[in-house]
Amino acid sequence: MAISVSNSLNRQIIWSTTIVAFVALSVMFFGFLIYGWVYDWLFKNSGYPDDWAVSDFIVLGINVAIGQAIGAYVGWRLARRLVKPLTAVTEAARLIADGDFAGRATGEGNFGEADRLISDFNRMAEQLQKAEKELQYSNSAIAHELRTPLTILRGRVQGLADGIFEPSQEVFRGLIGHIDALTRIVDDLRTLSLMNAGRMELQQSRFDVGEEIGDIVDSVLPTLASAGIEIDADLQSIVVEADRARIRQAVLALLDNVTRYAPRSQLRLTSQGIEGLCVIMISDNGPGMTTTESERAFERFWRADDARTRRGGGSGLGLAVVRAIAEAHGGHATIDSRKGGGTTVVLTIPHC
Repeated sequence: MAISVSNSLNRQIIWSTTIVAFVALSVMFFGFLIYGWVYDWLFKNSGYPDDWAVSDFIVLGINVAIGQAIGAYVGWRLARRLVKPLTAVTEAARLIADGDFAGRATGEGNFGEADRLISDFNRMAEQLQKAEKELQYSNSAIAHELRTPLTILRGRVQGLADGIFEPSQEVFRGLIGHIDALTRIVDDLRTLSLMNAGRMELQQSRFDVGEEIGDIVDSVLPTLASAGIEIDADLQSIVVEADRARIRQAVLALLDNVTRYAPRSQLRLTSQGIEGLCVIMISDNGPGMTTTESERAFERFWRADDARTRRGGGSGLGLAVVRAIAEAHGGHATIDSRKGGGTTVVLTIPHC
């Protein structure tokens, strides 16, 4: 928000002091002119005394008093203009300090700096309110996500202890699967927490992104095939200096999303260098999302179809982790999806 030069605080102060000085000088000048005219009218042909008379001091005092009164009035008006936006911000800040994150500074300032102060404060308050809502939702979602696998684990282990279930490889594999799900949730939460705190440490090394993605695809090929996903890959050789494990984590999360939410689709996977950037693009022709859903896709724990996603085992953290990893590398992640028209996720990071 640009400050209006014609309505800035500096300009108002300069004009106010100029007006006070001009009025004071005018009062002094015209006051003595009027005093001289009245003196000549009252005391014709008497001349002016060499020494100041009492009346001279009285006139001087009146002139000074008038100038002081005008200056005080102008200063009072300017002070009101200064205090009004500060009072609004103070009252709103007090509400926020008391836990009411809906508090906002109301009204408009009378100069550019006040307008910017109110606007910036309200924007900060909106961000705080949003962060508070996200924190409350995240805490609830974390409890829910952890409760389900923990309840299942406890039930299975209790059943084994009570002899209800017979120990078998199938039972133990199921338990390991739930433990792996818990591990993924904890790892994703740790990644997001480190990113939010600005403490995500990257173990950077030079490697070929195209070659790395090819290895990732080969490792999950049986899973993709079982989901009926056909792969069309165009992976260019691009050398980057990045955290290999984090990039692998992001690509695996994107492939896992396709497996869960776009089975039996055509998967298009590309990597290319564009203007100093490594661009990784993963597209499918699955059910896609609406515009509103696309805008919220990177929010943690958010699901477009909550019931379907829970049955699929997703935590709603995958895309949030992808964006965190991209931003930690100085890049970004975007999504383009249309209902019934598939989804495209683009991961961009700088390359050497």
